[in-house]
Amino acid sequence: MKAAGVKPNLVVYNTVLDAMGRAMRPWVVKTIHRELVSQEAVPNKATYCCLLHAYTRARYGEDAMAVYRVMKDEVMDIDVVLYNMLLSMCADIGYVEEAEEIFRDMKASMDSRSKPDSWSYSSMVTLYSCTGNVAGAEGILNEMVEAGFKPNIFILTSLIRCYGKAGRTDDVVRSFAMLEDLGITPDDRFCGCLLTVAAGTPADELGKVIGCIDRSSAQLGAVVRLLVDAAAPSEPLREAAGELLGGARGVVRMPYCNCLMDLAVNLSQMEKACALLDVALRLGIYSNVQTRTQTQWSLHLRGLSVGAALTTLHVWMSDLYAALQAGDELPPLLGIHTGQGKNTYSYKGLATVFESHLKELDAPFHEAPDKAGWFLTTSVAARHWLETKKSAELVAV
Repeated sequence: MKAAGVKPNLVVYNTVLDAMGRAMRPWVVKTIHRELVSQEAVPNKATYCCLLHAYTRARYGEDAMAVYRVMKDEVMDIDVVLYNMLLSMCADIGYVEEAEEIFRDMKASMDSRSKPDSWSYSSMVTLYSCTGNVAGAEGILNEMVEAGFKPNIFILTSLIRCYGKAGRTDDVVRSFAMLEDLGITPDDRFCGCLLTVAAGTPADELGKVIGCIDRSSAQLGAVVRLLVDAAAPSEPLREAAGELLGGARGVVRMPYCNCLMDLAVNLSQMEKACALLDVALRLGIYSNVQTRTQTQWSLHLRGLSVGAALTTLHVWMSDLYAALQAGDELPPLLGIHTGQGKNTYSYKGLATVFESHLKELDAPFHEAPDKAGWFLTTSVAARHWLETKKSAELVAV
């Protein structure tokens, strides 16, 4: 159209904005929107809806909120679907104040099509749960019940996660009982949430959470019991975990592995953590964890939980020690890649945890100034350090 000198009208612009939003290209959406404004075309409600769809799906928080406020200023109708897209985005990226503003606007709206529904309440509970705001999550749950909605599995999953983070084990059990009273069948994500809670629960209260896991999934409960039983050998755990993970859906296999290894590390059961890692590698749940070239051997930990990463480090250091014992030459560089991302809600990424752990080990790895998320050392420094350590002392748990 441009080559032919044909000027696009608003319908064409809106169509392209919608297409680019569906294609998950928000940067293109921004460019087209700027062009639309520069051509003095007047955006309508359809334009802003396309922009909201694109920015909320891509989690472009500032852009989405800017569009939302323009729609508010121009008193445009916003239905519950658009509101829920905004709330879901806010929950994912930790926009607490923005979500509270949107939720207030929904409740204050005179249009019944804009009032909160069960998905709206679910997003708010998720937001408060992930930020550790127990009172906020409970308040939204009470509002939801008063409005005539029953809690669904998504809300109860978020609530249990919130109680787990706050160390309120009895409330975790109470929320689980609510799920049973409502006749809701636990799914694998709910079981994964219980597993996450178990990984952070003190040993003296762990039995309460394991009881909930047992009633949710007998197979998962059996694996957890083998893991926490200090007297149980590693081989039965290896077999049970292999059957569990081999039959699990792909989307939950890595979270299950991460949580199980977190639990093992927290209980100082490194041998069982290593057995779990071996199962995960054999099933292809973790891939390309170790890479080797002529100039650098690397350990890739991005996407792993702290427990899984520490377990993988333990195995890697043992492998390096074995290589030295066999007379192999180390490459000039050795590197650990943790990534540089931070958790949305805790502001603490794996790199921060690992930097502290490497200092505890007196390991010669140092953060690379020109490679974000990498810790590097030379073969000379690594050899000296490895030779002063015994393999059993390589990782302090």
